[in-house]
Amino acid sequence: MNDIKRKRPTIKDIAKASGFSKTSVSFAFNDPKRLSSETVEKIMDTAKQLGYFPDPLARNLSLQKHFSIGFLLPQNINHTMNNPYILKVIEGISQVCEEKNYTLTIIPPLNQSVIEAVKHAAVDGLITMGMDLKNQIVEILEQRNIPLIAIDGNPSQVIPTVNINDKSAAYDIMKEVLKRGHRNITIISLSEDLFSDKVSSAIQTVPMLRRNGYEKALEEYGMSLKDERINIILSECTFEDGQALCDKVFDEQPDVTCVVTMSDIVAIGLLYQLRHENICVPEKLSVVGFDNLLESKLISPRLTTVDQPGLDKGIQGTKLLFNYIEGTISENTRIEIPYKVIVRESLGEVDVK
Repeated sequence: MNDIKRKRPTIKDIAKASGFSKTSVSFAFNDPKRLSSETVEKIMDTAKQLGYFPDPLARNLSLQKHFSIGFLLPQNINHTMNNPYILKVIEGISQVCEEKNYTLTIIPPLNQSVIEAVKHAAVDGLITMGMDLKNQIVEILEQRNIPLIAIDGNPSQVIPTVNINDKSAAYDIMKEVLKRGHRNITIISLSEDLFSDKVSSAIQTVPMLRRNGYEKALEEYGMSLKDERINIILSECTFEDGQALCDKVFDEQPDVTCVVTMSDIVAIGLLYQLRHENICVPEKLSVVGFDNLLESKLISPRLTTVDQPGLDKGIQGTKLLFNYIEGTISENTRIEIPYKVIVRESLGEVDVK
């Protein structure tokens, strides 16, 4: 066997073999519109014969582009990829990237630091989801001149965002629960910081907006989130967490009649465990979710939930990012996607006490 590595052909080799200049060969690969189609075809044929393909790193450096969009994860990949709703968002992002001939880079925290991940991201633009973006992250992106779009982000920030009206959606689904007589309610939240005094009232994250919506609905029935009949549990937003929380729901609130979750995947995990323990839904306990995953209408009983199209959020957010990259939108552009409450069999009625 010959251990000598075959020399990789270069642009200089193509120029010599084709009879065109190195500049023309470079244009053929990087800016073919500057040459005639006949010239480009001849250069490409020569390159193919020589077994040449461009070095993507060198090409990106010369064009000052990476041809990649980054999706910044606030959690590790295992947590993120176990949530079907986020996977639908990623599917939407991927569709637009494919149309634009861009790759999609999934960017988890680097050494458990989102800031470090942002510093080293080799992308032309970033999409975040459900993150409270710290000033340091925004400053780094500004220094690197990397555009940023937030899906389910803080609408008060000067960053283009794609959201539903989370407060209104949460209000509507809580009203459905209250209209059916439920007063002993457990809320399973999205974030550990949601009901903490450490969270500034000025930061309107998605979980806080939903809390505000729940609060508004409860107030119309003479109740509040601080009511002794309302119990709040924190969740990691996974199927397994929904299963694990089943016992905790009854341990902390034995007379609970409805569980209101901020995530379908948690609600589905809870429904699965309730069936395993022979607890009838909705006769013994009603459950509602938030997302309208495909699985929400496949599980038995089918899940009452809020439909917020993750695929559409991904598509709209990525289109918005490309418009931002191309300079056709302003920084504080807002897109609000319609939602609707879908009532299914998991929500039953109880006598008002």
